[in-house]
Amino acid sequence: MYTMPATVSPVTLELLDWVSSRPRTYTEAIEAWRSNCPRQSAWDDALTNGLIEVVRNGAGLNGSSVSLTATGRDALATQPTKS
Repeated sequence: MYTMPATVSPVTLELLDWVSSRPRTYTEAIEAWRSNCPRQSAWDDALTNGLIEVVRNGAGLNGSSVSLTATGRDALATQPTKS
């Protein structure tokens, strides 16, 4: 089980908000969020911290979906609402 990190970066919160807005496929998420730049690690940080999960459906990664974990939902819920 994961515990919510003490701080979640703004870009990672943006990823969590994006994932929560509607169902997302793994392919769609990787195209939008994967980065090899160590300063833009929202995808890797979210996976490492247990904020998102890749749900495999037996059709390989391309057919998989991405969703928030309970920890990810908690991280998003504790943020101030957008005005």
